[in-house]
Amino acid sequence: MTAGNNGADTPENDDPFAYLYRSEGGEGGAPGPSGDGPAARQPGVPRTSYNQVRAVGQRQYGQQAPQQVTYGQQNAHYAAPETLPGGDRTRTAPAPGNGGHEPRRGRNGLLIGAVAVVAVVCIGIGVAMLTNGKDTKDDTAGKPGPTAGDTVSPGDKPKKPAPGKLPKEDAGSLRLDGGATTAKDVEGAHAASGSYVAGFNQVGAKVQWTVDAPRAGDYRLYVRYGIPGEDANATLAVNSKPNSQPLGLKNFIHSPKGDWEKGWQTTWAPVTLNKGSNTIEISCGQGNQCNANLDQVWLQRGNAKP
Repeated sequence: MTAGNNGADTPENDDPFAYLYRSEGGEGGAPGPSGDGPAARQPGVPRTSYNQVRAVGQRQYGQQAPQQVTYGQQNAHYAAPETLPGGDRTRTAPAPGNGGHEPRRGRNGLLIGAVAVVAVVCIGIGVAMLTNGKDTKDDTAGKPGPTAGDTVSPGDKPKKPAPGKLPKEDAGSLRLDGGATTAKDVEGAHAASGSYVAGFNQVGAKVQWTVDAPRAGDYRLYVRYGIPGEDANATLAVNSKPNSQPLGLKNFIHSPKGDWEKGWQTTWAPVTLNKGSNTIEISCGQGNQCNANLDQVWLQRGNAKP
């Protein structure tokens, strides 16, 4: 078709894609009767050869073998889209020596998680140790004291006082003779077990205390006792030598008569001791008024010699 014929010479059935269906023998196939073009297709006569229809771009000329391109050997002038202006710049470049693969994401998150787990374990161990130490200290805090059935064995060996401190004993832990015994019927005793010496109101009843004095000299013997609102007394002897004056167990606080619980009070008497072991005896002798309970005994320095 030329520019001047306006399409007058173009057949109505001219197919612009007819070259795709021409025979393999030539550009136009077998010549027609006039020799100036391909022979027209005769109705009912099948074609003897067809070109294979291929996708655009896949037709090969001259049977040239396709070139194989290996990954990693692309054109050196090629630039990844993410490196161009407007490209995605969020991707991380492959780390050297990693086979060209991108590094694993989330590695920092895993490290932080591991550190957090270790911290929690350490805190748990510390809390457990603190709790265990506290429980050990409190083991004895909630334990009850001696019950009403506890007794003190008389005649136990005297305890040695701490340096610079004079001895003190519960009367119920001392040696008891002549019918003296321990009891807990009357409340208010200061003894550790709550027991005291009862049965003292009979001739021959005695309490004997073997005590170590740090030095020879004069001391005060203190006695805590209980009476039913009436005066009492007893015989006091040191190293088998009776004192010239009885041990007064008077009603200094004027407690009500017959009330043993309100009759607990304290008295003292002078004694002279040797350095080392001494025997102090409180007994109910002839002529004594011994209606009293004995709770505790202890020493205090008087005019002791160095």
